[in-house]
Amino acid sequence: MRYNKNSDRQLIGTIYSAGAPQVAEMITLAGFDWVMIDMEHSALSLSDTQNALQVLGEGILRIVRVPGNDEIWIKRVLDTGCDGIIIPMVNSAEEAEKIISASKYPPEGNRSVGVARAHKYGAEFKEYVTDANSDLIIMPQIEHIKGVMNIDSILKVNGIDAIFIGPYDLSASMGLTGQVNHPEVRAAIDLIKSKCRETGLPYAIFGASPEAMEQEFRDGCRFLVCGVDLMIMSEALRVMLDRLRLLRKIT
Repeated sequence: MRYNKNSDRQLIGTIYSAGAPQVAEMITLAGFDWVMIDMEHSALSLSDTQNALQVLGEGILRIVRVPGNDEIWIKRVLDTGCDGIIIPMVNSAEEAEKIISASKYPPEGNRSVGVARAHKYGAEFKEYVTDANSDLIIMPQIEHIKGVMNIDSILKVNGIDAIFIGPYDLSASMGLTGQVNHPEVRAAIDLIKSKCRETGLPYAIFGASPEAMEQEFRDGCRFLVCGVDLMIMSEALRVMLDRLRLLRKIT
């Protein structure tokens, strides 16, 4: 799905990690604007990821979080035909520059040229390599206090399309693991948001529930990602079972 980088529309997404095509299909059928395919914190292989992209279809924005801050992974994931990538643990401008270089074809970068699904297996090779540098969404993830400290220089790197804020790893890097609402963690998150707004760069953030995303809508977050597929299913099963057990007691 081609994304209008000049649009102010807030996009609602969720995380795909299950490795089951039926789950990917349900995400599309539900009508989400975008999906984060998570290779970092799941058992998804490169093949699983490409299969998910095929099932999801082109009516939803599909952004893959690569397993690591690594040129090889960036190249291989982009060749699957995704609409963009999220790169974890970006802590400096130098790291951001390497990511941009690995993600863009020459002369803007050093992404190697191959033939893969992204190029429709060669059928649309010319079109893809012509447009990829401008069309792909490159989203470094700021999830460590070092990245927060270097946010000004990171945001000056040309080619970044958005910043993904990782509250949980950020809290861990501050010695406050899981305490995403701790005042110090919130202050660090708010600093990233304010810096993004100052530079006009969109940002994304994760929330575990719709209630957690309420403030993010008000703050102007462009890429909202709520819940994880398996977590959503697990919670739905527990709620159903609790209701059934309550009925068993009543009857």
